[in-house]
This record gives sequence, structure tokens and C-alpha cells, in this order.
Amino acid sequence: MIRNLAGSVLALAGATAAVWSPFRAWYDGRHGRDYAIDELFTGITDARAEVIGSILAPFLFAALLTLLGVLLRSRLLVACAGIVVLGFTVLWMVRVGQAEGSLTVGGDGGGLGDGVANALGGGVLLLIGALVMSGRSRAPHRGDRPPPRSARPAGDGPRPDGPHPDDPDPREDPRAHPGASAPYAATQTYDVPVRDPDQERRNPPPGS
Repeated sequence: MIRNLAGSVLALAGATAAVWSPFRAWYDGRHGRDYAIDELFTGITDARAEVIGSILAPFLFAALLTLLGVLLRSRLLVACAGIVVLGFTVLWMVRVGQAEGSLTVGGDGGGLGDGVANALGGGVLLLIGALVMSGRSRAPHRGDRPPPRSARPAGDGPRPDGPHPDDPDPREDPRAHPGASAPYAATQTYDVPVRDPDQERRNPPPGS
């Protein structure tokens, strides 16, 4: 949480510096908003560009990526915003160097101005903010969760939290008490004939 907060502050500060930089002097007192974005690919001229079509446009796009990255806690979006700012700034420096023959830094308003420094610093802050952010927390994987009670193998000993409703009733399962004997079978009665001496005298058995 603290890392995301610190990274978001750095990223927002970098996006603010990048958006503000075109309104500062970039080279020989010429502001960044005066450079048309198409001149970064075709060559720098003395023509003055419209604000919406100037180098401000990619920096506004980078600021939008930064806002989305902060809201979604996406390090990738914040890092992409930093790359956009640094990429267009470096491309501008290459084109100006080709047009001027060389880049100079002067203390009297000539050469590179503080607008370039703001753009470069903003891009670096965006990358640092992306590194500081921890990103979105992932949900625990299914394999990391303990198995359900019904899936645990039998014979693991008594449960510390007591029996579960899905467990079989030990009173109905004879395997739960290996030493218990089987119940006795049901008793049966047999009719045993009773000897009658008088009847034997009247009807002696054959051969007597």
C-alpha cells in the first residue's frame, strides 16, 4: 500500500512536469509548444505550430496513461508513459541538433532551456514511480488453498476442530472399531420329542 502511494505520487509529479514543460523555453527561448509534432519526423523548421498539434500532444497522452496506471495500479502503464515522454524528448533533441548543427547550453537564455530539463526529469520520475509501485495484489492460487475437509484422507487422526457433518458415523461403521466383535446371531428354538412309556408298551418298536 505504501509503495503504491509513493509510486503514484512520483508518477503524478513526473506527468505534471512533462505537461508543463512545453510551456517553458526549449531552445534559444523558443517554447516547446511552438514545435509541431510532425517536425520531429520530417525536420525542424521556423514555423510556429498550433498548441494542440505541438509536442504537447504526446505529453498529454503520457499524462492520461499515468492517470490510468495510478487508478489501476498498473506499473506497465506508468512505465509506458515515462517511455513516451523520454522518447519524444530525445527525438526532439536529435532533430534540433540536426537543424542547428549542435546542441548548446547557455546561461543567457540561449541553447537548451529549462523546458527540456522538465521533460527529461518528468520522464525519469515516471520510470522511478513505476519501479516503486508494487502493482496490483494477486488473488491466492487454487493450489495454495488447503484441501476441503471432505477431500482429506481418512486416518489422519482426530480433527482439531471436531467432527464434520460429512464424516461417517463411527457407530455405523464397524471399521471404526477394529477390536469390536461381530454381534451374536439370532437364537433359534427346536422341538424335541418327549418319550411316553405307556405308548411304547402299547406300540412296541419293531424287533423288540
